[in-house]
Amino acid sequence: MNPPAARPANSSLSMRLGLTVSLMGAALVLLLASLAYLALSHELGSLARKSLDSKLEQIQHSLFSDLKSSDLAAHPHALLDLVMGHDNLQLSILGSDPAAEPLLEVGGFARQALPPPLRQSSGSGYRDWRDSRGKQLLSAVQPMGLRNGELVRVVLSLDRSNDQALLSAYLRSTLIALPLLLLLIGIGAWWLVQRGLLPLQQFSRVAARVSTQDLSHRLNLARLPRELAELGQGINVMLQRLDGGVQRLSQFSDDLAHELRSPISNLMGKAQVTLSRERPPEEYKAVLEASIEELERVTRIVADMLFLAQVSQPASQARFTRVALGEEARRVMELFALCAEDKQLQLHLDGDAWVLGDRLMLQRAISNLLSNAIRHSPEHSCIELRIERQEQTVSLCVSNPGPGIGASHLPHLFERFYRVDSGRTRVEGGTGLGLAIVRSIMTLHGGRAEASSIPQQLTEFRLVFPRLDPAQQDL
Repeated sequence: MNPPAARPANSSLSMRLGLTVSLMGAALVLLLASLAYLALSHELGSLARKSLDSKLEQIQHSLFSDLKSSDLAAHPHALLDLVMGHDNLQLSILGSDPAAEPLLEVGGFARQALPPPLRQSSGSGYRDWRDSRGKQLLSAVQPMGLRNGELVRVVLSLDRSNDQALLSAYLRSTLIALPLLLLLIGIGAWWLVQRGLLPLQQFSRVAARVSTQDLSHRLNLARLPRELAELGQGINVMLQRLDGGVQRLSQFSDDLAHELRSPISNLMGKAQVTLSRERPPEEYKAVLEASIEELERVTRIVADMLFLAQVSQPASQARFTRVALGEEARRVMELFALCAEDKQLQLHLDGDAWVLGDRLMLQRAISNLLSNAIRHSPEHSCIELRIERQEQTVSLCVSNPGPGIGASHLPHLFERFYRVDSGRTRVEGGTGLGLAIVRSIMTLHGGRAEASSIPQQLTEFRLVFPRLDPAQQDL
C-alpha cells in the first residue's frame, strides 16, 4: 500500500489576514480613486456648462440691445469683445435656414465646421462632440431673439482640451502612485496583523509546556484582548478540570493498587505458608475458606469500580423516568429488615415525593446509606428516613444515632476508598466505595449528597434532588 500523500502545509494565519486586509485596502483605494476621477470629471463638466451659460446671457443681451441680423457680419465688435481673450471659445450664429452659411463665426481657436446635429438643432441644450483633430468640444445651443423680433440660433462651443489634459494627468499620477500605495498598505497590514496576533504566542508557549506530568501552567489574561481573554479563560478552565481529573485519577490508581494489594498479598501469603509443608485437611479447608473471603472482597471492589465507571458516563446515556422516592425507600427498607432485626433496630419512613431518575441507581444509593446507618447504629435504636420537599429541591434524609463522625472527616466522606476507621471497616467487609458511589449517582441525577454529624448524638446523610415541575410533582 502506498503511503498517504502529505498534505500541503497550511498558510499562516498572519499571512492570510495580512493578504485579506491588503486586498480590502487595495479595493478601497481603487474605489476611492475611481470616485475621485468621476467627481473631478463631473465637476469640470459642471464648470464648463456654467461658463457657457454666463457667456450666453451676455451674448443674448448684446443681440437684443444693439444688433440686427443684417448688422451681425458688418458690426461684430460687440460679440468679439465677449469672445476675445478666451482662446477656448467659438461663437456661431445661425439663421433660420440650417443649410445656409452661419451669419457670424468668431472664436479664439481654429474655426471648426459645426456638425449637422448642431446646425439642424432647433431647441436649446448641450452637445459633446469631437472636431476633425480629435479635440473634445462642448457646445451650448440656444435660440435668441433680436431687437427687431427676428430669431437666430446661437451655438457657443468650448474647447475642453485643458479639462481632458487635467483628467489624463490625474489618471497618470494615480497609476504611478497606486503600486507604491498598495505596497505601503500591504506592509502596514502585515505589521498590524503581526502585532494583533502577538498575544497568541502566549497560547503556544503554554501549550508547549503542558503535559500529563505538569498541568499547572495557565494563561495570563491581564494583557489579552477581550475576544482572546474569553478564549483564554475557557482554556484555563479546561486545564483546571484536566489537572483535577489527572490528580484524581492518579490518586484513585494509588488507592486501588493499595486496596487490591492487601487481599492479593494475603492470598499469596496464606497459599505459600500452606504449601510449605504437609498439613491436615482441616487446615487446607480453613485456608480455602479465608481465600474465598478475600476473593469475595476483591470481587466487590471490582463490581463497585465497574458501577462507578457506569454512573460516570454522561447523563444523556441514562434513561430517567418519574420515580416515587418513598416507594423505593420502602423497598430498600424491606431488604434490610432482617439485618435491622438482628440488631433490634427500628426503621421509620416519613414523607414521599416524585423525582426524575433511574430506579435501580436510586435503590443502590439508598441501600448504601441505609447499610452504613445499620452498621454504625447502637442496638435498640431507631433509624429514620425522611423525604422533605423544599421550594426547588426534594431531599431524602437518613439519620441514625451513634458515635458520630469527626468534623475533619466530613469533607472527605464521599471520596473513593476513604475510611473514617480503616481497620474497623476492613473487618466489617467494606470496600470504601459505597459513599463514592452515592455521590456519583447523585451527580448523574443533577443533585448532590451531603453529610452532617453531631458527635455521640446523631449522624445524617442527605440526598438532594432537583424538584420536578408542580404538575409532575403532585402524587
